[in-house]
Amino acid sequence: MLKHEIIPVTPFEQNCTLFWCSDTKMAAVVDPGGDIEKIKAGIARNGLTLEKILITHAHIDHAGATHDLATSYDVAIEGPHKEDQFWIDSIEEQKQRFGGAFAYAKKFTSNRFLQQGDTVSFGNVVMEVYFCPGHTPGHVVFFHRESKLAQVGDVLFSGSIGRTDFPRGDHAMLINSIRNNLFNLGDEVRFIPGHGPMSTFGQERRSNPHVSDAALGLR
Repeated sequence: MLKHEIIPVTPFEQNCTLFWCSDTKMAAVVDPGGDIEKIKAGIARNGLTLEKILITHAHIDHAGATHDLATSYDVAIEGPHKEDQFWIDSIEEQKQRFGGAFAYAKKFTSNRFLQQGDTVSFGNVVMEVYFCPGHTPGHVVFFHRESKLAQVGDVLFSGSIGRTDFPRGDHAMLINSIRNNLFNLGDEVRFIPGHGPMSTFGQERRSNPHVSDAALGLR
């Protein structure tokens, strides 16, 4: 069975998530943007063994502590899609924009880039990978079908959507990712966004001012 704990990190309160298999206590951390000691404390508190790190996209608030966490536990990094390599390469440039807030951030090497149709696993848990570009060109989403739970990074939020004014952002592509990739997973699916409270795809389809059926003239 999949269990999870959301650990807000960085000054941006980014939703780093600790996922684990309740049968084996093997775990994965999604988007370790910073506050590495908080993440380590969550792993220890739940009696877990970290198996890997998963990355939705390579913006610094989602990926800044990836290198240090992977090195500390000697685990592999999976994700994002290869189109986000330029964001990985720019980690040093990204942190200069924020003064000392992300001084710890380092460039990392992904052991496995991901694409639509891939799966990732830890313990007995298998999560599906969906390629959802728009916020960044290499953004991916992780979906656990059995528990109808998704981690969507900065693609979709409760009542909002990801920004597309960053380099290689694409608004039309983002809307397509949400409507034709995520919403097709089902209205009942709960999702953990990159920031803020959880919601469901059904709630966003009904009321999100950017991607709801009404907002797009579909009803």
